[in-house]
Amino acid sequence: MKLFDVYSCYDINLVNGKGSSISDDKGNKYLDFYGGHGVISIGHSHLHYIFRMEQQLHCLGFYSNAVKNDMQEKLACKLGKLSGYDTYNLFLCNSGAEANENALKVASFHTGKSKIVAIKGAFHGRSSGVLAITDNPLLSSEFNVKHDVVFVEMNDTPALEKALGENDVAALIIEGIQGVNGVVEPSVEFFKSAERLCKTHKAMLILDEIQSGYGRTGKFFAHQHAGIKADIITTAKGMGNGFPIAGVIISPKIKAWSGMLGTTFGGNHLACAAGMAVLEIIEEEQLIGNANKLGDYIITKLKDNKAIKAIRGKGLMIGIDLENMPAIRKQLLEEYGIFTGSSGSTTLRLLPPLSITKKEVDQFIEAFQKLTQIVLV
Repeated sequence: MKLFDVYSCYDINLVNGKGSSISDDKGNKYLDFYGGHGVISIGHSHLHYIFRMEQQLHCLGFYSNAVKNDMQEKLACKLGKLSGYDTYNLFLCNSGAEANENALKVASFHTGKSKIVAIKGAFHGRSSGVLAITDNPLLSSEFNVKHDVVFVEMNDTPALEKALGENDVAALIIEGIQGVNGVVEPSVEFFKSAERLCKTHKAMLILDEIQSGYGRTGKFFAHQHAGIKADIITTAKGMGNGFPIAGVIISPKIKAWSGMLGTTFGGNHLACAAGMAVLEIIEEEQLIGNANKLGDYIITKLKDNKAIKAIRGKGLMIGIDLENMPAIRKQLLEEYGIFTGSSGSTTLRLLPPLSITKKEVDQFIEAFQKLTQIVLV
């Protein structure tokens, strides 16, 4: 059997990682400034993470939600405390797409409505419902386009008010910061308007914090920079540092009933061990503060670089617009051994582990400045 060939990937076979350093099967070492799409939050192979996972494997790796699992309650309590959503409830699942699917389902159950408002340029996942609210027709099959969805421009409050005005909308879903679309931030005013308009028109406000959550932007969730509260928040990528775990954080005004949601693997014992380890390390090592400090440092150091058309982001979620981005990204990897990401054809996307050090940040900055100066000459 061969693999179903759907990925465009580097011909690099990674086999080891420690902190922000990774290496391949040929012994080549790399600096990880992308974290596998922002998944690596606490660094590769953190000792406490390994301890938690190994300890759990010696006890019980898995049982389904047919039995009580106290670890889920402990994880919910810890997540509520660190995120500031301690009065909310947590549903555990396995991936970002699954979290968003369940968030839409909860909103529809609660409101009795089916229409969803989403933001142009959005990316929420690749399964049926969330593909319908992802603004990329190339990814959708005929099966995915049957949902009742309206897209509005980011930061266009009048358009949002019009979309919600008929009172027939179950939810507005918006990313804390759009990642795939180029690290595009909703304005504070737009966030506040979204919160107000959803309350007025009895629609649920869903914040997709899959990529922008878990401390990446210098707050636990990106929307907290705007001082708002969502009805439902989804989280995944940084939640398990590579182990599949995701969550839907749900307002206490939304009541659960038996069978409303379900999953076989979600919130299993090993997943909870991974989730607890991540939160413990984020808290103990003050990684949210580190993300805030080093993110500001990167932007300050690069903002006067003449090759940069624009630089956006918060914390360690940064987008850099470059005229020749693919070439620079390729050179960063091949000449300097630095993994970065991209958004479209012009934006270099940075999503390093929250545990990245200033020395490692300086390594990236030095390489980037050298490359862009060469290009300018």
